[in-house]
Amino acid sequence: MTYRRRILDDRLDEFIPHLGALAIEGAKGVGKTATAAERSASTLALDDPAQRLSLEADPGLITTLTPPVLIDEWQLYPPVWDRVRREVDAGTTGTYIMTGSATPPSGARIHSGAGRILRLLMRPLSMFERGVESATVSLGALLAGDRREIGGATRLSLPDYVDEILRSGFPGIRDLPPRLREAQLDAYLDRVIDRELPEAGLSVRRTAALRSWLTAYAAVTSSNASYGVILDAATGGDAEKPARSTVDGYREVLTRLFLLDPVPAWAPVASPLRRLTMGPKHHLVDSALAARLVGVGKEGLLVGEHGVARPRNGTWLGALFESLVAQSVRVYAEAADASIGHLRTKGAEHEVDLIVERRDGGIVAIEVKLSPTVEDRDARHLNWLKRELGDRVIDRVIVTTGKFAVRRDDGVAVVPLALLGP
Repeated sequence: MTYRRRILDDRLDEFIPHLGALAIEGAKGVGKTATAAERSASTLALDDPAQRLSLEADPGLITTLTPPVLIDEWQLYPPVWDRVRREVDAGTTGTYIMTGSATPPSGARIHSGAGRILRLLMRPLSMFERGVESATVSLGALLAGDRREIGGATRLSLPDYVDEILRSGFPGIRDLPPRLREAQLDAYLDRVIDRELPEAGLSVRRTAALRSWLTAYAAVTSSNASYGVILDAATGGDAEKPARSTVDGYREVLTRLFLLDPVPAWAPVASPLRRLTMGPKHHLVDSALAARLVGVGKEGLLVGEHGVARPRNGTWLGALFESLVAQSVRVYAEAADASIGHLRTKGAEHEVDLIVERRDGGIVAIEVKLSPTVEDRDARHLNWLKRELGDRVIDRVIVTTGKFAVRRDDGVAVVPLALLGP
């Protein structure tokens, strides 16, 4: 297969010549190994029991391989992390690329690697990386205060975005025939529950209860529902519910496996804003997994949004579209060394879906609208935030399913998701 270049590749090109080691982390299937293999001369695959046993018998094996050395799924033999760190301390340059599908548990006896091993996160393919359209609006340029004219047109419409939600951003899954793709997504979830969780240190006594909780979590995608609400939804009328410590264990390990990817609440420093909620917005790492868990397909999403047989609260497609936007924006933000959060006042008077923040505190505020058109009321929270924070708000954006990228008279940029890039 021809390698599909990722946004992360630009950072790797910049960093690798100056580093002794780096770690590319992220969920299984996002493309970490393929990206690392583009830059390595030797590979040590620790998900191969024979290769793992060889390393356990001789940790110095990593120094005998032709550099750069790819150590794939390093978390399956955690001592290799400290061995690589010691090699870096000894003066190694540009030698080790580690990939991992899980972070070590809290309390694991490994060094952080700070200052020696740079950790980079890879997520599923963003809309830009999928190559379905050419971006005309750069989030990086907006963060830099570039006020040049917003423009561009896309051929994509709502059904195309539904296709992208369901196709997944996993490179090895998205181009499969639909029925095989669904089977692979099911197999992915089964693997997480049956194999990845035990390997990460979580003994699951009732796999059905875990799957019910994960399904309930998927059902509240893009919301900040409390974990109590999620547990109640997962257990229904069951008198015997999992203990809080059990559910916390699910959450902790699923986050370490990068399967859960919540957007944290934005906590501004030196800001006049008060009474903000601190709960995260819930997201899985990939919108197709959420849709598969809940069991909804293209027809159900499109019909439900048009007033017939609406699923649950009637916003399921909007929630999945917001999740797709959030996943893409996170990739673009990280490329610009920015972070993201969401904003919601405690009384829900004001809410902004995504806040992208530069290191100096400047922000781009983003609202997500499933509609192809934008009305004045859709910009009211963005304009409120601009009034409250003034020049700290570098730009305001509404991401839509529409055709054209334009800037409104009030200064708010309206950008179809397909036209937004890094």
